[in-house]
Amino acid sequence: MKIHMNELIQAIATALDIVEHELLGASTNHGKRIAVLCALMGRELKLDDSEIKAITTCALFHDNALTEYIQYKFEHKDQEANIVLHCEFGQRNVEMIPFGFDVSGLVLYHHEHADGTGLYKKKDGEFPLGAALIAIADMIDVQFHLQNISADKIPNVQEKVKSQTGKLFTKTAADAFLKIFNEDVLHSLRDKNINETVTKSIPTWEVDVDGEAMISIAALAAKIIDYKSPFTRNHSVQIANRAWLMGGYYGFDPIKRAKVYLAASLHDLGKLATPNAILDKPDKLTDDEFETIKAHVKGTYDMLCGITGFEDICHWASSHHEKLNGSGYCFGIDEEKLDFIDRLLACTDIYQAVSEERPYHARRSHDETMPILWSMADKGFIDKQIVEDFDTVMAIYSNKDVPPPGETP
Repeated sequence: MKIHMNELIQAIATALDIVEHELLGASTNHGKRIAVLCALMGRELKLDDSEIKAITTCALFHDNALTEYIQYKFEHKDQEANIVLHCEFGQRNVEMIPFGFDVSGLVLYHHEHADGTGLYKKKDGEFPLGAALIAIADMIDVQFHLQNISADKIPNVQEKVKSQTGKLFTKTAADAFLKIFNEDVLHSLRDKNINETVTKSIPTWEVDVDGEAMISIAALAAKIIDYKSPFTRNHSVQIANRAWLMGGYYGFDPIKRAKVYLAASLHDLGKLATPNAILDKPDKLTDDEFETIKAHVKGTYDMLCGITGFEDICHWASSHHEKLNGSGYCFGIDEEKLDFIDRLLACTDIYQAVSEERPYHARRSHDETMPILWSMADKGFIDKQIVEDFDTVMAIYSNKDVPPPGETP
């Protein structure tokens, strides 16, 4: 399946920036600003397109190991060890994705310093130029919050870079930054401008992805989405695993099965914009709160609809709250426009939501879950045959997580 990889990574990077902002207090659109600055510096240094693609992609994903980082942050007091793991896990993750170019060391070494005082004690020339570009953009944005500062603070930024050249920043990276950083660039980094700026800055490229690659992309996206709330910490992962299991039951070919797995992983992408106070509320939602919850499906659609080659995946991911009688949301389409995968993911989402622990109910066994699905099928909301198949396939996983692809039939 051919997809425009730059469009996909921007969608996932949007999700990452939202989670990083809410859970760690990072600046809004942090990763996107780092990518834009790296693109500008890369062009100033006359790097070729493949190098700029690699550097900007890793800039967008430099904090991709968010889930692992938060887990270790709360479990371990040694913060330097935590940051090392953040770099190592992040590098591992980007190497799993079929970007189509070399990303070696770009995330792993983005906390190195020119004078060798960074995490791995590597000096200028001992780690990739791309990592040095990500490092300077990252540190400057963290310190100065470039989405907010006024133009009269530009000299302060420049002085910081000059004072740390040869110390925190390599001379090559510092010189490039000083040449590209001006009032127009600062304006382009504002939250209201950043999406358009990213689109203009990152080259377009197409990648032919196979089933294994789609699974890798899905696994990373699901981790980012699920860490939004403690009550959905495993939600997208389990929906994807259940969808994969059902794809095997139905005899889907490898590509179709992987596409379904990817759509399932991305189905709640839009929920990242939903406040946790609503997601985690133990009481009944108000009408306004329920409307906010419902808006997440349109959010998923909006994030995925612009990705070339993702037409099926976008439709499947954004149809998981539709009902056969047309009473669902967000498009209110009925059984005539809901294909088999739409129906399958709707049943999968309901099964997982009903069976997993939520603020308003305890975890349920398979035998406690199925009557709810059967009731919905009897009312004409969901597909009866798929519900029957779920009753057959999921029984052995009662009160258990379904293993990931490679560990299930």
